Amino acid sequence: MKNRILVTGSSRGIGKAIALRLAGAGYDIGLHYHSNAAAADATAAELTTLGAKVSLLQFDVADRQAVRQAIEADIEANGAFYGVVLNAGITRDTAFPAMSEQEWDSVIHTNLDGFYNVLQPCVMPMVQTRRGGRIITLASVSGLAGNRGQVNYSASKAGIIGATKALSLELAKRKITVNCIAPGLIETDMVSDFPKDIVNELVPLKRMGKPEEIAALAAFLMSDDAAYITRQVISVNGGML
Repeated sequence: MKNRILVTGSSRGIGKAIALRLAGAGYDIGLHYHSNAAAADATAAELTTLGAKVSLLQFDVADRQAVRQAIEADIEANGAFYGVVLNAGITRDTAFPAMSEQEWDSVIHTNLDGFYNVLQPCVMPMVQTRRGGRIITLASVSGLAGNRGQVNYSASKAGIIGATKALSLELAKRKITVNCIAPGLIETDMVSDFPKDIVNELVPLKRMGKPEEIAALAAFLMSDDAAYITRQVISVNGGML
């Protein structure tokens, strides 16, 4: 039986690239999406051509009850996940003095509360298999250094880093590794209108990263070759920090 990996936010962007890379490496995929069923179905078809068995999970990661119901039902039907990639996230950028309660709350509830909402129902079944496991979270350069106009996003991603490090200590004796990838500017819809001259100014390598470069690291961290790597935050940012 193949190991199963849940990848949140995997119908497009970085999450899709990670799901495709993991499917190509021989894993079955729990493909999560929020609302774009057409994109999820298209991605599922691509994963299937790579030999992966795909289960579709639809929920808003900020909705604790919906997340738990979907994950518990999937585990009941298909067995525990060997690994989880916590990728789903949002931005609501604005200067802090003008930031609304909704802009603050939506980012924190999705990005940081999503850590608890998704991982909490996954961890005990993972432990009970006694096979070890892998958890990978996605933070950001903003969570390491902060960024103007992103106090909410920076706070949520810094929180993910702290939670990742703490959870790694709890799960190490179970042979479950917990690591964090902190991307910089990656070619996704989130930064599609980012000016080239600003990229050149901020990034020593003078380009944005590609989703596939994040996916390559995720696949390595999910592999047996990374069994001695845990509690780490690995930056993929072209030298921004």
